Amino acid sequence: MSNTTLDRPAKAAPNVFTQAELGWNAWLDPVPEGALTERQKQGLVDIARAKSPYFRLLAHDPDILRTRTLADKDIFYNTKAGLPRAERELAAAATSRSNGCIYCASVHARFATTFSKRREDVQRLLDEGVGADIDPLWNAIIEASVALTATPIAFGPEHVRKLRDLGLDDLAISDLIHSASFFNWANRLMLSLGEPEIG
Repeated sequence: MSNTTLDRPAKAAPNVFTQAELGWNAWLDPVPEGALTERQKQGLVDIARAKSPYFRLLAHDPDILRTRTLADKDIFYNTKAGLPRAERELAAAATSRSNGCIYCASVHARFATTFSKRREDVQRLLDEGVGADIDPLWNAIIEASVALTATPIAFGPEHVRKLRDLGLDDLAISDLIHSASFFNWANRLMLSLGEPEIG
């Protein structure tokens, strides 16, 4: 297999967390967009994802990609009840900030800004880290997300109590756990397959 991805000139890698749109450079060859099979296209779920080298890399195993993408979409887009989308994205951004995944943090910070209209607060998370003091609810969401990220057993009843005291019901807390846990896994996958790049 030729390694066209690795042979092209590398762009600069970002060294700070940002809400800017970043590129991503795969260390293995993604499936070329024009070579995607029907099964691989079905694995993408959303054909627009064929533009992404990350999703085309995962398309080498289309069945797992499809399962991964359907779980992702259900966690973040199924918002008829439970945790609002802004706070789901905040949990993903906090997890990504904790794990050092600049690419995922940028994507989910932008979504958190879009849905919350709180760009400055989201940027504080990126600039100051997961210890940023924003407000009681966002602090508790970030704290719970980081506990799950460090090791699942670091998350416990004290986090649930704090979230309940701040008005979250069981479904909202479950949504937070799913958002943070999914991105704890997703960060590790992305960080092991490539790196972000500017532009």
